[in-house]
Amino acid sequence: MNWSSTELNDLDLGDNRLEVRAAAILNAMLRAPQSSIPKACRSWSSTLATYRFFWNEAVSHEALMASHFEATECRIRQQDSKIILCIQDTTELDFNGQETEGLGRLSYDRQRGMYLHPTLCVTPERLP
Repeated sequence: MNWSSTELNDLDLGDNRLEVRAAAILNAMLRAPQSSIPKACRSWSSTLATYRFFWNEAVSHEALMASHFEATECRIRQQDSKIILCIQDTTELDFNGQETEGLGRLSYDRQRGMYLHPTLCVTPERLP
């Protein structure tokens, strides 16, 4: 079983085809994490299928993340270490000049965007 299958083991989108597509998208993104969706997907049909997946009303951020959270919690429970280091960074995503609703104030009043707080959890032995 590969990493994406483990992460998505508990994913329930109500349709097995969506769950298979989620794994395919995750694998594409893992192969090329720096790439845009079209570059990561490698073909127009795969790119279109990826966008359709994200537009599907049955797919939600909460549903996708729930399986990942469960897999992460399971890995934490399996560790001998009682210490988990949460390494975090903050990045500003600046959307000035784009007509996007729901953005907040960044460093100054006219700067609009959001803050991203990526977090990597590892043991002192560097196990994720």
